[in-house]
Amino acid sequence: MNANTIKWFYLLILSLIWGSSFILIKKGLIGLTDYQLGSLRIVLTSIFLFSVGFKSIKEIKKTHWKWVAISGFVSSFFPPFLFAIAQNYIDSGITSVINSIVPLNTILVGALLFGIGVTKRQVIGVVIGFIGTILLILGGISLSNSGDLVQSIDGSGNLWYSLLIVIATLGYAFNVNIIKKHLNTISALAVTTGNFLFVFPPALIILYYTGFFETIFQNREMQISFVYVAILSLFGTAIAKVIFNKLVQIASPVFASSVTYTMPIVAVMWGVFDGEQFGWLQIFAAAIILFGVYLSNKRTAKK
Repeated sequence: MNANTIKWFYLLILSLIWGSSFILIKKGLIGLTDYQLGSLRIVLTSIFLFSVGFKSIKEIKKTHWKWVAISGFVSSFFPPFLFAIAQNYIDSGITSVINSIVPLNTILVGALLFGIGVTKRQVIGVVIGFIGTILLILGGISLSNSGDLVQSIDGSGNLWYSLLIVIATLGYAFNVNIIKKHLNTISALAVTTGNFLFVFPPALIILYYTGFFETIFQNREMQISFVYVAILSLFGTAIAKVIFNKLVQIASPVFASSVTYTMPIVAVMWGVFDGEQFGWLQIFAAAIILFGVYLSNKRTAKK
């Protein structure tokens, strides 16, 4: 396959894997706390990656290590915790749509901090995307997964938890630009394995202090959730991150992050199948977000 075909193939695979990750997080939270899920996800992913990618670390030069560390924390350490905490209060389908602003944040971060030029069309796309994000958050602000009110009458509780997802997308945006500008000369496996060298120790410490190891062998519900997190770690984090880092290297940062175009389709289908609510306002807001991403990405592709 040529490079153009390969990048679209990677995009399809990532859409299926990451689109399914939100429902896996939801199922994992049944038996695990958010901190247990976030740290366990990192620990299991690290074990998978170290077993297959440890030799690739020799590709990382001294000048790379700073960026590998930063990339690891902004994309592989904080987001797993942010998503786990937020999904205690937000449906998995809505979470996936908020996550779709990654390409918009990629443009903003690239322009403001990495000196990447932006066009008028991209600016318009960013504005439209954020309008859609605000509508989506406000539209689902007062409902929990069961449809019950979960916070004060002004709905501020879910608003703040939705913003955790926005913060996670900023981390992903930093990661994409860092890989493209500073880590483009080393393999995707080396970058990903190097990331988890830095995030594995603090995640293991957090997992230990959550009491996970004291209760996992006696709690059947935790064991079932462990299986969901193991699947999420192997496919949704370890394998998917290697594919994504490779995609960033062979395509543009915005094209790579536009995997969030199709992820919500998979995630919403899983959510609806699991009984989640996704009304017309959410559909309208999601369409606005994806249109904004489309405008931003279309201009980049032409360039």
